[in-house]
Amino acid sequence: MADSSDHTYSTKFRIPRVMWDTYGRVTDRLGTDRTADLLDHVRTVIKTHGDEQDRADLETAEQELEERRSRKGGRPPRRTSDADAEAKP
Repeated sequence: MADSSDHTYSTKFRIPRVMWDTYGRVTDRLGTDRTADLLDHVRTVIKTHGDEQDRADLETAEQELEERRSRKGGRPPRRTSDADAEAKP
């Protein structure tokens, strides 16, 4: 579970396993992945059907994603347990 400072929302939704697996294969063939494709779809829906506030919120979200991407790899690995903390000097 993400902590309260994590802006990237993780969600679950119900989808038949065969459909999810097939979607993964298709996005692989397209040179992308499910996450990128889903984000593109959400952007398109907001841009096409959203109002001014929705598009402003999309811009805010895009800035958060950009900030997260700029930090990627720059942050130390997250400790998963107290045992991990004790094992590291």
